[in-house]
Order: sequence, then structure tokens, then C-alpha cells
Amino acid sequence: MEFTVTILGSNSAVPAHERNQTSQIITMGNELMMVDCGEATQIQLQRYKVRSSKIKYIFISHLHGDHYLGLMGVISTFHLNKRKEPLTIFGPRGLDEIITTQLKYGNTKLNYPLKFIRTDSDQQQQLVDAKRFKVFSFPLKHRLPCTGFLFVEKLGQKNLVKEKLLENKLSIQAINTLKNGKDFLDEEGNVKYAVSEFTHPSPSPRKYAFCSDTKYDLELIPYIQGVDLLYHESTFMESEHERAADTYHCTAKQAASIALEAEVKKLLLGHYSTRYIELEPLLMEAESVFTNSHLSIEGLTYTV
Repeated sequence: MEFTVTILGSNSAVPAHERNQTSQIITMGNELMMVDCGEATQIQLQRYKVRSSKIKYIFISHLHGDHYLGLMGVISTFHLNKRKEPLTIFGPRGLDEIITTQLKYGNTKLNYPLKFIRTDSDQQQQLVDAKRFKVFSFPLKHRLPCTGFLFVEKLGQKNLVKEKLLENKLSIQAINTLKNGKDFLDEEGNVKYAVSEFTHPSPSPRKYAFCSDTKYDLELIPYIQGVDLLYHESTFMESEHERAADTYHCTAKQAASIALEAEVKKLLLGHYSTRYIELEPLLMEAESVFTNSHLSIEGLTYTV
């Protein structure tokens, strides 16, 4: 299954230096999802030729404008393009009121069903349970209620060991039970065919974690432990660590420290302050702590 992250926006509060505000597209198989929706995101969708009509879910981390001010433009463009498919938006309390108010005073009745599901910034929450993936939210520490998002691949049926099939005459029921990852029991409840013996080991499900605005917080590590790809905000360099703490943001070095402690495989930096025209110094700081660190660059797609 294709599992990728496309960066639409990588800057923090203000678009600058040809960098837009936060937004990403997550592709899992045939499903497209958007994470955060900074101002002018719909322009970025066009620029990078994203099949925006395929977007089924939008996840908004919190209500600072650089993470959601592009949302009404996207909703309105979907309407003008005669969208019919339902759209589900996940976000904090108040976002539904913002959307409803703008639709009300714009006298707009959408062509498509729009569903809003409130996220909980105090605990982990399962948001989506689709055929091939799950999506969870988890709490972050910022100046407003804020959540990160975790995208987890669902593995398909297990592969049977052919040699075992030749040695044993398995019923269709036994085969299906083993493929679904369960031992097949006899009439007395004892294991007749063990899944560990009759199937090949499955690979670990791939995981992508998106950590939006947050202060340096070791408590988020259990939510992102061992993920294949971690996006973690890195607004400042270490020389501005006091500023980072005061504004509930992180430095690139702190983001790398989180990646190291959580034993993730790859780190993407992002949410850059406008004070940085060149981004290589942030990358160098991160690499000094966590070698497999990378800059999130708009228009690029990263494989999970």
C-alpha cells in the first residue's frame, strides 16, 4: 500500500521566504487526507497537483490561524467544484462553530455532506478505523488545546507456510482462521494448528506521527514510540530556546532529542520561524543529536 506524506506548507505563523503555512497530505492506498490547513492551502493543492477531490478526511490540530485559516477556502472550493462525496473534519471545540458561522453568513448550503468530529486534547483518541489504516489523535502541550495525529497501517491477512499446507489437510475454516492471525482450535478448545507454525511472521505496520505546535515534552513519547516517520515542529534554533519555551514551541535540537528518545526511524523538521531564511543551520543542529533528520520541503513527498 502506498503510504506517503506530501508537504504543502512548512512555515510557522507568517508565510515568508517562499514557504507557506502548515499543511500536509497523507496518502494511504487510495485514500487522501489533509493535516492542518494554513492560509492559501488550496493554492498549494493546485501547485503540487494534488487530487483534492479525493480528500476524505481533514485533521486540524488547533485553532491558531496558521493551522486552519485556509480551511474555509478548501470547503468552499469543494462546493464550487460540485463535490458530492462526504467530507469529515476532525478538530478542537469551536472549529464547528467557526465553519457554521461562515457558511451561515455567506448564505451557503454545501453540495456535499460535511461532518465534524471534536478531538480531545487531554487523551489519546481513535478517530478513524478504515479498512487499511487507523488514525489516532494524542495530546500536545501548546498555548491552546492541541493534538498530534498518528496514522497506522493495517496489515492484511497473514501468508501461510506452503510446506505446512502440503503436509496437512486443512479445512477452509482452518485456513481462514490462520490467515486472520488466530490459532485454529479443535472441538475441545485445544490448539490444533498454531498460527506461529503455519504462517509467516508479519512485518510491523508502518506508522507516521504528526506533532504540531508543542513545547518540549517527553510525555508524548509513548504515543510516537518507534514510528517510521515523525514530523515534529522545530520553530527555532537552540540559541532561541528561551523564546521557544515562552511560546510553547520547540527547537530543532529538541525535536531531534524527542526522535532519539522515541526511537523513531526518521525525523522531519518543520514549522520554521520567519527569522530563518536558510534552513540548513536547523538541520545541522538536529543531525548533531539524531542523524536521520531531514527538512520538510514544500512540494516534496516522503515515503513512510
